[in-house]
Amino acid sequence: MASILKRGTKYRAMVSLMVNGVRRPISKTFPNKKDARLWCERLELEKTSGKDLSSRNQSFITFYYNWMTLIKRNDVRDSTYNNYVRAYSIFKDMFPAIKMKDLDDIYFQKKLDEYGKTHAQKTVHELALKLRTCLKYAYAKGLISSDFASLIKAHGQQTLKRNRALSIADMSKLKKYLLAHSNADFNVFLLLVLETGIRRGEALGLRSDDLQPYEIRIRRSISPTSSDTSLKNSQSKRTISVTQTLYNLLESIDVKENGYLFNTNGFQQSHKLKNLLRKLNIPATTIHGLRDSNASYLFSKGIDLVYVSKRLGHESISTTRDYYLNLMPEKKHEQNVHALNLFDSL
Repeated sequence: MASILKRGTKYRAMVSLMVNGVRRPISKTFPNKKDARLWCERLELEKTSGKDLSSRNQSFITFYYNWMTLIKRNDVRDSTYNNYVRAYSIFKDMFPAIKMKDLDDIYFQKKLDEYGKTHAQKTVHELALKLRTCLKYAYAKGLISSDFASLIKAHGQQTLKRNRALSIADMSKLKKYLLAHSNADFNVFLLLVLETGIRRGEALGLRSDDLQPYEIRIRRSISPTSSDTSLKNSQSKRTISVTQTLYNLLESIDVKENGYLFNTNGFQQSHKLKNLLRKLNIPATTIHGLRDSNASYLFSKGIDLVYVSKRLGHESISTTRDYYLNLMPEKKHEQNVHALNLFDSL
């Protein structure tokens, strides 16, 4: 049974629900009677379809916590789950009391935009992804009446990209230095990432039995936030060809007491790399930036996209295309000249 009451200049819509044999109301306030009536009609239809409307009275933060601990906990790796937990600590402050029945895209957009005034766009993007995922689930369960998750956008402060790809000239300069100082394990580690494009955790997870003549097998990944050594996705388990020079250097490394080739060194690899690049007068980047450099270099030389995607261990080719299809600076100049020549000859 639905009812609409006028309260001042607004209208309060109410729909009665039966919860464990007890009649309980669910209500919402609207600026006009038409919207209130449409809301009542929609909920009455949803009641007849068997949707659990009573759960719409729970707070969003309660729903997110239950969804995170009961649903996502068994779907993702420990390190990924920790990201959901960190998001939860932020959401508790952003959405402290709002109920599921009152949610809409405008509410979330305002809150995210406010957060984005003091945080990087990438950070806001990660939060928006988690919101969209949990709201999709909420809609499927009938806890929200419309599927507005895709309308939520991530806005935030633009920051300089840390994972920038090195130019071909700087890659060559770095490689020559690493080869000349390959007596240090860290330099071999950098050379490994530069020449193969494997992730930091994958490089740290290498054991001596992962080496075979001129190939390395990627079977595990070491994380700074979890003891879980499983790989990022099913495509990450792969075998990568390496040069004879790199293979010989990896073979010469003394295996550490824990069985791995490289020490984690407090996961300070990017910091140490930054100091080395400053010394060599090469623009700063991160360990992941070396992975970007590897992919960009292969693309600039015309290597097939499918091959690069498999070598990088991406879950799909679209990931490679969307995130790594950035030409090297030298290649961009070459393409610009070629494009202009084409128009000159038109």
